[in-house]
Amino acid sequence: MTDTPTPPGQGPAPRAPRRGLDRTGPFELGDKVQLSDARGRLHTITLKPGGEFHSHRGVLRHDDLIGHDDGSTVTDSNGTRYQALRPLYADYMLSMPRGAAIIYPKDSAQILMWADIFPGARVLEAGVGSGGLTTALLRAVGPDGSVHSIERREDFAQVARENIETYFGAPHPAWRLSIGDFQDVALEESADGPVADRVVLDMLAPWECVDAAAQALVSGGVLLTYVATVTQLSRTAEALRASGLFTEPSAWESFVRPWHLEGLAVRPEHRMNAHTGFLLTSRRVARGTEPLQRTTRPAPGSRDAEELNHPENDGFGGSDSTWSPEQLGERGVAPRKIKRALRDIRQGRDR
Repeated sequence: MTDTPTPPGQGPAPRAPRRGLDRTGPFELGDKVQLSDARGRLHTITLKPGGEFHSHRGVLRHDDLIGHDDGSTVTDSNGTRYQALRPLYADYMLSMPRGAAIIYPKDSAQILMWADIFPGARVLEAGVGSGGLTTALLRAVGPDGSVHSIERREDFAQVARENIETYFGAPHPAWRLSIGDFQDVALEESADGPVADRVVLDMLAPWECVDAAAQALVSGGVLLTYVATVTQLSRTAEALRASGLFTEPSAWESFVRPWHLEGLAVRPEHRMNAHTGFLLTSRRVARGTEPLQRTTRPAPGSRDAEELNHPENDGFGGSDSTWSPEQLGERGVAPRKIKRALRDIRQGRDR
């Protein structure tokens, strides 16, 4: 396990005021601005000295935006009008350069609510990906909280670090990033006692991390996992029950259906954000206490040990076999995609 070092010459950023997207007031140099035309087409630019935004309609000078209030309307050289707004967190998450897949805003919102991320919380996160969820966690815990992210892949960690620093305008003082396995880092950090109020896992096999999460969490702390498939969901739930360290798990998924609004033509859109992943939560029981077993009437065969451990049902119960990302339908991330994401963050930053 290694913590990523702070770049030379860059000490901790001041806690307030912060730069980046989380700010208000008139537009300044370095701000990101989202331009929307009359047809709803979006363009995001970063204000630079002498900069210009070119489209097939005309040229908009960055100097014409600097000093204007958020939400102003500006006109380019050809008379095309644009609404200028600072991008919201959801806008940034969906458009930021990425290596690993992101957790979409609809799921990030659910995670913040049902993991009960509060100001001042100590959050232990595994699977930093491209940094989208980490950004949401840092905004939620505030200056008095902390987020410790653990990522196995150095290339993913590098993309996440630069995305997060781009969003906040500087290294975030409440964030710590470690490279390594969650089990190793969590057990090492909590050797002298619990270190986290909340644990959030976005990884291939969260059931392997149940014991480490239990050691790191305070009594009553929340464990939330985000998984893509039913097999992962079932195996994680059974691991939580078997551990005797957590309350009965609860699982769900969310769908978002946008609506078309135009005069009297008010109807659902033809496309919607359907399944992206499953969320599962459970709480750490007090040390030395056994969890209360929920009284249920299980369906015939649902708890049969022979059926659970049958090779054809691998992963739905007590199987000890390991899975690869390919078996779960996950696509590998090519090195060139990581390089392209880093290039877009460092050079363009205008998408």
